[in-house]
Amino acid sequence: MSAPRDILLGSFRAALAAADPLRIVPRHLPPPPAGRTLVVGAGKAAAAMAAAVEAGWPEAAPLEGIVITRYGHGAPTRRIRVVEAGHPVPDEAGEAAARDILARARGLGEDDLLLVLVSGGGSSLLSLPVEGIPMADLKAVTRELLASGAPIQDMNTVRKHLSAIQGGRLALATRARVVALVISDVTGDDPTHIASGPCSPDPTTHGDALAILDGWGVRPPPSVAAHLARGAAGAIPETPKPGDPGFERSDVRVIATAHASLMAAAAFVQARGITPMVLGDSVTGESREVAKVHAAIARQLRAHAHPFRPPVAVISGGETTVTLRGKGKGGRCSEFLLSLAIEMGGVAEAWALAADTDGIDGAESNAGAVVAPDTLARAAGRGMDPRRMLAENDGYGFFSALEDLVVTGPTRTNVNDFRIILVL
Repeated sequence: MSAPRDILLGSFRAALAAADPLRIVPRHLPPPPAGRTLVVGAGKAAAAMAAAVEAGWPEAAPLEGIVITRYGHGAPTRRIRVVEAGHPVPDEAGEAAARDILARARGLGEDDLLLVLVSGGGSSLLSLPVEGIPMADLKAVTRELLASGAPIQDMNTVRKHLSAIQGGRLALATRARVVALVISDVTGDDPTHIASGPCSPDPTTHGDALAILDGWGVRPPPSVAAHLARGAAGAIPETPKPGDPGFERSDVRVIATAHASLMAAAAFVQARGITPMVLGDSVTGESREVAKVHAAIARQLRAHAHPFRPPVAVISGGETTVTLRGKGKGGRCSEFLLSLAIEMGGVAEAWALAADTDGIDGAESNAGAVVAPDTLARAAGRGMDPRRMLAENDGYGFFSALEDLVVTGPTRTNVNDFRIILVL
């Protein structure tokens, strides 16, 4: 059998390959229309998706466009302009590009095609605040929501009601036929939640957005509070809802999911004589609490060989959350792993990896990290206190000191977090 670390990294690479836009996008491209084709989009995979469109599009067919991706996640393109902008907090670069996208979509005719490339991260990247809300206020409420521990669906409900382009508004802004290709980074794969659904009807309301802010203890800037209150009172229009005839021209296709990536990782380990135990692609909750459940499963497998006899790979996906309490560095995956290491307490022959499939865990340079049976012992040898570092949300600092970070650089895709525990 290969070394445990090699198996962990190999399974992660298999998961990434299953969500590679260069492999997936070409087979979902529509035929060129009679008129023009405008490609627009936003997300961490946007640049790679644009490059894939160019590779699969006939050279003689008209093609132009603009997509927005995170800083450092660009890719070379010839016919589609790539703009890099702020994530997870929006910025003026994204605002200007989103304004351009909306204007160009409005200029299309009935014989044209609007090809929309949507992937995770698009909610902050495709940020065009409604009139009366300055970008500074959108940044402020975004930071507060990120720190609150609110799940992505709740965050996007708020953002859709502060946006001039999301929540289905992009699709309804054009007379052209709309085809949206979507790489999902949310549990359930509902397009209305992915990049805040620029081409999908929005079932939520301004009142829902107000309730979410209140429920998570977020005090929005006055401009945001006033706008949502006016919407809840019916003084300004709601987002387009399911059943709106404007969506009859739109075809929204989810072309890559976390589930497909988990199945690819499961096939990878199974080919190496390891039984995959897939917990699903919709694992949510606080990272440190989710880790406790995963640790209990690993201990059960190791101690009782039930429900499967080792070697077993426990695989899961989804998006956990982190409520910021300390001043450390790290994202969801490093927080999960630090809590997992503590809870497993050095279980023999148990290894783990957790990584964000976009290549960036939180705001740091790593995709994730690896836990080994001797992780706690090595930490003790360096005088490190894992529980104190977890209290400080300092998973990055912990695994960086142990030289156990997983660094991939931007992967230019995004199907949420990937977790695997290998019990040998």
